[in-house]
Amino acid sequence: MAIETISEQRLHAGVQGFYRHESHACAGPMRFAVYQPPQAARQQCPVLYFLAGLTCTEETATIKAGAQRLAAELGLILVMPDTSPRDTGFDGATGDWEFGEGAGFYLDATEAPWSTRFRMASYVVDELPALIGVHFPADLARSGLCGHSMGGHGALTLALKNPARYRSVSAFAPIVAPSQVPWGRKALPRYLGDDPAAWAAHDACELVRRQTFPGTILIDQGEADGFLEAQLKPELFDQACAESGQALLLRRHAGYDHSYWFITSFIDDHLRHHAKVLGLL
Repeated sequence: MAIETISEQRLHAGVQGFYRHESHACAGPMRFAVYQPPQAARQQCPVLYFLAGLTCTEETATIKAGAQRLAAELGLILVMPDTSPRDTGFDGATGDWEFGEGAGFYLDATEAPWSTRFRMASYVVDELPALIGVHFPADLARSGLCGHSMGGHGALTLALKNPARYRSVSAFAPIVAPSQVPWGRKALPRYLGDDPAAWAAHDACELVRRQTFPGTILIDQGEADGFLEAQLKPELFDQACAESGQALLLRRHAGYDHSYWFITSFIDDHLRHHAKVLGLL
């Protein structure tokens, strides 16, 4: 489980690093970023995974979200994986920002050729945490998931499907019902085939009706988000949670769009949400 250090910099008395390794799950090289707070120099710290959205890489949230300052105060390790394998050579894997490289949708594809490389669920849930546990002072028993847009979809679905792995979950402007919106209807059939039952296994609205998450889910949504009505539809998840009894804090914010300016404005609230559940507050 070797990793290659691409770079490491001092940040808020901790260390921000970028790393590369050979992934078994994704059958090729993968990159990820880790922020180690100053507390990590002397003890194990809880871990928060941040899953980025369409077109993003491991650098996007690391550079733009502004999460490290408060993570340093709280003693929270931040892990930002890439959003898909890269340089796959698959026909159709590049050239469309809504599908393929940069748009892995945090699932394990079952359709050829995607099934050989696009196994982001196994990567995020199993392989990456095992790697983090070996190379960083991480308390994996105290882990949380956060994400934005496609990454919000990933955070919700992976937490709902693996409640024993994660103690906390939150999302910014998540795709909550991919089987009902254009982004999902483009990607899910190509990754998973034409059976809607397969799509439902990666749809937060469907999953929460089957199994709730033990704790409150925090979602922030900007009301000036250009994708709100066609792609995001948070009201569908709100309704599904109400029907299933899932505790949900859905906050809507006037004037905020889909960008990282929105995320930066409320990232501290999300870090504190996770820190409280993970025993740091």
